[in-house]
Amino acid sequence: MVRMIETKADFDALLADNKDKLIVVDFTASWCGPCRMIAPVFEKLAEENPDVIFVKVDVDANDETAGACGISAMPTFQCYKNGAKVEEMCGASEDKLREMVAKNK
Repeated sequence: MVRMIETKADFDALLADNKDKLIVVDFTASWCGPCRMIAPVFEKLAEENPDVIFVKVDVDANDETAGACGISAMPTFQCYKNGAKVEEMCGASEDKLREMVAKNK
């Protein structure tokens, strides 16, 4: 299941509490067409990879986290391990997203 991260404190706690797991973050916006297009793929990846944590950040509702993570385009996907960003991709490419998740597991 994909969880929405509402605040920067929630985001920081997620990273601190899950250092042993891969965390994939989808930075999205309700008005973003490509974000809506890739959303079902992100949900499916979460189902297919129960050992990975999948979360979303709405850049409008949680601009503090988006700003701290350097988000300038949507959708942007970031992978975190041990509390640090290990990879980032922009765009709604299912193949690239699947490849990024598989590579960082």
